[in-house]
Amino acid sequence: MAMGLATTMIGFIPTYAAIGVAAPLLLVLLRCIQGLSAGGEWTGSAAFLIEGAPRNRRATYASVISATAALATVAGSGFALWLNNILTKDQLMDFGWRIPFWAAAPLALVGLFVRLRLDDTPVFKEIKKTRESSSVPAPKLKRNLKAVGLTICFAAVQGLGYYYLATYVVNYLEVTLKIQRPNALMLSAIGLLIYMVFCPIAGMISDKYGRRIPNLVGTVGYVLLPIPVFLLMSTGNPALIILGLVLLGAIQCLVSVTTVVMLVELFPASTRATGSAIGFNIALAFIAGPGPYIGAFLASSTGNPIAPAFFQVFIALIALVVLLKWLPESSKQDIFSDEIDWHAKTPGPVEADKVTA
Repeated sequence: MAMGLATTMIGFIPTYAAIGVAAPLLLVLLRCIQGLSAGGEWTGSAAFLIEGAPRNRRATYASVISATAALATVAGSGFALWLNNILTKDQLMDFGWRIPFWAAAPLALVGLFVRLRLDDTPVFKEIKKTRESSSVPAPKLKRNLKAVGLTICFAAVQGLGYYYLATYVVNYLEVTLKIQRPNALMLSAIGLLIYMVFCPIAGMISDKYGRRIPNLVGTVGYVLLPIPVFLLMSTGNPALIILGLVLLGAIQCLVSVTTVVMLVELFPASTRATGSAIGFNIALAFIAGPGPYIGAFLASSTGNPIAPAFFQVFIALIALVVLLKWLPESSKQDIFSDEIDWHAKTPGPVEADKVTA
């Protein structure tokens, strides 16, 4: 509701001409509320979805979050492109830009309607029952330090990859390669739709081979592929641009889906929502979030269209060193438990599932 209200209110902010500096201040305030909402929602939705999933299909369920995030980006871009086509420039500047923000109101109401009819997860019910019947205090967040550190590493790779794929590519094609914006949006949408299709496949791979190997493969991909991908895109050839986006989508789906499920499996049940949100949002706010700006700065300051790839390679290389040494195989973790096996490197056998039982 906070996200829906803040987004809708952006559409009602008076212009700078009407209220002066209060207009941008209100915009920043509402953007902060959006950020607060997203910060808790991504990890919270991961916990909600996966804690109710069969153990041998957790990653497949997690792929829904990754895939629908891409679908939402495509839908938003498509809506904006449609408005650009049916409204004049003056109409867009006057009121047209507000329409996508107003659309958040009915969407938020639909989301509220659905959620009021959902039940809490079996894990949450078990924790609540245990706390009500026991005088033992809940585990402290300091137990999450190792998981938070690992999350910062794999979430930085995942977040940076997604921001490049979903937002920076459009600006790169338009500003650096001088491709018309409608064509840039179309090429980006094709890349995101292909990535969306890849996500359930990545989920099935992870359910079969575990989290560690697919995540490391994706991280290695971000060490090796960004430079060749930007070389392909720098040609300006639409077919080669799509090929480059397909390559990015193939490695992004591996890191994205495993990130979502590891946000649940690597944290103790009783502190999962808070612990995973801390690690994930540190990575997105301070590493992945500035990525598109850093990429644009590298491209403009060096004059080299390949330069934005260097930042991706740099972040992935640092993360790879940490993950190779310390990332456990989390697919066999009991998500009802507050104990994490930090030494597991290979997937264990699928045991009886408490959720199914």
